[in-house]
Amino acid sequence: MARENLNDLQVFVTVAREGSFTRAAVQLGVSQSALSHTVRALETRLGIRLLTRTTRSVSMTEAGARLFDTVAPRLEEIDDELSALTDFRDKPAGTIRITTAGHAADAYIWPALSNVLPDYPDLKIEVTVDYGLADIVAERYDIGIRLGDQVAKDMIAVPISPMQRMAVVAVPGYFVHHTIPAVPAELARHNCIGLRLPTHGGLLPWDFEKDGREVKVRVDGQWTFNGSSAILRAALAGGGLAFLPETMVLEHIAAGRLRRVLEDWCEPFDGLRLLPQPPPILARTQGSDRRIAARPDALTRPCRSVSARDQAFVGNAPSRAGTLLRQRRLAAGLKG
Repeated sequence: MARENLNDLQVFVTVAREGSFTRAAVQLGVSQSALSHTVRALETRLGIRLLTRTTRSVSMTEAGARLFDTVAPRLEEIDDELSALTDFRDKPAGTIRITTAGHAADAYIWPALSNVLPDYPDLKIEVTVDYGLADIVAERYDIGIRLGDQVAKDMIAVPISPMQRMAVVAVPGYFVHHTIPAVPAELARHNCIGLRLPTHGGLLPWDFEKDGREVKVRVDGQWTFNGSSAILRAALAGGGLAFLPETMVLEHIAAGRLRRVLEDWCEPFDGLRLLPQPPPILARTQGSDRRIAARPDALTRPCRSVSARDQAFVGNAPSRAGTLLRQRRLAAGLKG
């Protein structure tokens, strides 16, 4: 049997419900003769009369009533679903997976998005804290957070933080038994808390710069961790010198819990950038991803060698990236 046109079935249901071709024509915005022709064509294809017509009324036959009871609820369901899809245009929904390092998650993602999400109850955020070289595409993330100097110039990226600085800190008591380093090279004689990643063979070096001179120091010490939050806890417990994002330690410095050294060797550098993924990656989530997608793509390039400064902030993620309205909203929230 041929598949019936949904429009023809809708015409039949409307005429049957109204009990009048005239009222149905007004409701559907078409002529009465067009409706009559559509119903007759449907009856011809089915080989059975669906409506009994008189000069004053229209009523359903037994077959027509059976078809009405079967089809009418389903047409309403289809209409409801289409209306729900229309709502998606203005109502972000689905899950956004973000890969970032712990500091960016604590300092920017959580404070900002915890205020934004109440306005979008159908939107979910899944944050993976990862200090390794996460591949956003291969691991199916929607967004990566990276430092600005890790982002290729031709890449679409949204700034979400101001310029950043690193800080070398330790508890005041540490310097009772250790001299204060005057230059980065003197760190070789200190107990430094190291950062090691599974994707990097040894401890990550500490990067410094002053008056255009760049210095990379390979440190050593009793403690090594794979994340900045653990390094901060160890430093506060007297575990040695730590090399951390300034925003993580300013409060502790102001309170006297930590003392800062080598400040003049810690130059500002580009802040964090939000790297959205293109629609093909997002196609697995709800229609809102495709619905609000704009598609200028850019190609990321492999990042330079990893340093402790970079990875204290965020994992490296070479990938393709495109702009999405939903992610612009997130970026706006992060910047706010």
